[in-house]
Amino acid sequence: MDVVPALEQPLKKVLGPATAKVMAEHLGLQTVGDLLHHYPRRYEERGRLTHLADLPMDEHVTVVAQVADARLHTFASAKAPRGKGQRLEVTITDGSGRLQLVFFGAGVHKPHKELLPGTRAMFAGKVSVFNRRLQLAHPAYELLRGDTEETVETWAGALIPIYPATAKMESWKIGKALQTVLPSAQEALDPLPDSLRAGRGLVPLPEALLKIHRPHTKADIEDARARLKWDEAFVLQTALARRRHTDAQLPAVARRPQPDGLLTAFDARLPFTLTEGQRKVSEEIFADLATEHPMHRLLQGEVGSGKTLVALRAMLAVVDAGGQAAMLAPTEVLAQQHHRSVTEMMGELAEGGMLGGADDATKVVLLTGSMGAAARRQALLDLATGEAGIVIGTHALIEDKVQFHDLGLVVVDEQHRFGVEQRDALRGKGKQPPHLLVMTATPIPRTVAMTVFGDLETSVLDQLPAGRSPIASHVVPAADKPHFLARAWERVREEVASGHQAYVVCPRIGDEEDAPKGAAKKKSPEDEAEKRPPLAVLDIAGQLAEGPLRGLRVEVLHGRMQPDDKDAVMRRFAAGEVDVLVATTVIEVGVNVPNATAMVIMDADRFGVSQLHQLRGRVGRGSAPGLCLLVTEMPEASAARQRLNAVASTLDGFELSRIDLEQRREGDVLGQAQSGTRSSLRMLAVIDDEEIIAEAREEATRIVAADPDLTDLAALRTALDALLDEEREQYLEKG
Repeated sequence: MDVVPALEQPLKKVLGPATAKVMAEHLGLQTVGDLLHHYPRRYEERGRLTHLADLPMDEHVTVVAQVADARLHTFASAKAPRGKGQRLEVTITDGSGRLQLVFFGAGVHKPHKELLPGTRAMFAGKVSVFNRRLQLAHPAYELLRGDTEETVETWAGALIPIYPATAKMESWKIGKALQTVLPSAQEALDPLPDSLRAGRGLVPLPEALLKIHRPHTKADIEDARARLKWDEAFVLQTALARRRHTDAQLPAVARRPQPDGLLTAFDARLPFTLTEGQRKVSEEIFADLATEHPMHRLLQGEVGSGKTLVALRAMLAVVDAGGQAAMLAPTEVLAQQHHRSVTEMMGELAEGGMLGGADDATKVVLLTGSMGAAARRQALLDLATGEAGIVIGTHALIEDKVQFHDLGLVVVDEQHRFGVEQRDALRGKGKQPPHLLVMTATPIPRTVAMTVFGDLETSVLDQLPAGRSPIASHVVPAADKPHFLARAWERVREEVASGHQAYVVCPRIGDEEDAPKGAAKKKSPEDEAEKRPPLAVLDIAGQLAEGPLRGLRVEVLHGRMQPDDKDAVMRRFAAGEVDVLVATTVIEVGVNVPNATAMVIMDADRFGVSQLHQLRGRVGRGSAPGLCLLVTEMPEASAARQRLNAVASTLDGFELSRIDLEQRREGDVLGQAQSGTRSSLRMLAVIDDEEIIAEAREEATRIVAADPDLTDLAALRTALDALLDEEREQYLEKG
């Protein structure tokens, strides 16, 4: 019988079924190795106490503090009408602040005996507010007497590790479980090659695991963290380096534009010159297209930096070289918008085979799920025969029925909205792998690009085209200052009076199909505090049309309208026949109406930082300055307000993406965030550890170039297998 390696032992065998079940269900920990990699969030020093003044609302916290006083009160209630109800109030202190603990009913007896003034203990519970004071109701606690064998054994050393915990599994219980499995750390396989570890002065992995869980000094913690961060960065970068290496071996058709072909004719038509950035990025793309290996490039650009134009020139270069190009958009509104702007930019060059079309023209077709049968049949025919050089569409492009004559380039717009499988399916439509260009308007900090899109080369467009106007952004605190909201609607009227148009954005549609069943349960603390559903397009549009915007032409746009109706509304808005468009985030990307100068975002706190930045990019696209008003009812001190203040204070998308990431943390960079499993990054912080990631990428690239199969690095192969379980392997395969 095979012996299971120590770190692969199921926790059930080591800790017993009850504890193992809670750890699996609430913390996602299955094996001894999983538990050893569940690192402390921070450490408490025995002689120092937690800052009670800094406790976060509605979170499970563990604090080390001293009992200042304890009082038992009796009261009358429905359950104890004769005044026999009991409530124990215990005040704990740490010198920086005080916190109240409350226990009720039968739960008062044990703490009443044990929590005497002067007692030190660890307390764990959920922070709530009662009578404007922070409190923990019925917290679990562990006395720190320092004299019983077990407590001293479990909390050896002056530093007490505080673990990410849940209501069902307190930090000290995790600590005790770790005490049991810690000897297995000696058998941890070290994925770092010896030369790399020695060269960087990193401690061996077993030592790092011991020091992270049972540090004697702060230097122990630093040593362990430095080592464990390197592991995460290096194993992940090795996976990406192998992916790049494999891609570089694939064959592709080189696509070089003709000297006087479609691209030259298109450039001659442009009424403006390209920005320096657009020229530089285009050169990088054309160089990739001219090679006999598939391009894998990420084009990230600020909102409104002209990415679509760069992508269109790449598509025209491929059509020039006898191939076809497909552009994949996340929504029908966006696909139609792209189709409209591409055909407008190309003019008679998009009228291949039609009367009045230019000699070297091609056909540009639209393919979406809601097209009529005849139009769809014609589009499919044009693609199969090669009559259409460019196709723009939604997921409909991926269906089996869609056949290409010779697919040479796939452009994916707004990458984060597309599953990797979908990109892969479209790439599979080429006779040989087509070139791939991924566009995103959400600026991504360099380290995140290296980590999340590590298999793609990156181009950045950070220059705005000439003639773009600045956008002024302001937070409108509707609850504190209702007259500010009244002024916001006056500003919209002023913009319309001067011949411009406006958007009003709401988080919800309002026809009550919005909320998925069960969604009501998961509420953030701020939602709880608000107790009202987010504002809805259908409600707000009616209120505005009858109230502050009476007399203006107000229309609505949202995702559940019929595609033809959506397109008709967008056309009317683009033509200036609508003054105010009340919409959901369907307008977030790609919608281009230069005459729209103002945007009011209702319940702005319900949107993420990147999303607000995207939305704001819909105004200020012409020569008149843009205005974006972020309406919120959140109180001044809340995290939500700080987030909105950050958005209002800068137009730099890269700066905002850093803020966004710091607030959300990284999620799982291998795309597992969507499926809800735990992050593969436990120690590495993508923003803070920029140097480690960059160095790990260099080391990984060097090692993979020398030994693509890692034949001499068995422990590294094992670590890769653990990181790349099948699901993740497929994710990278399809990246």
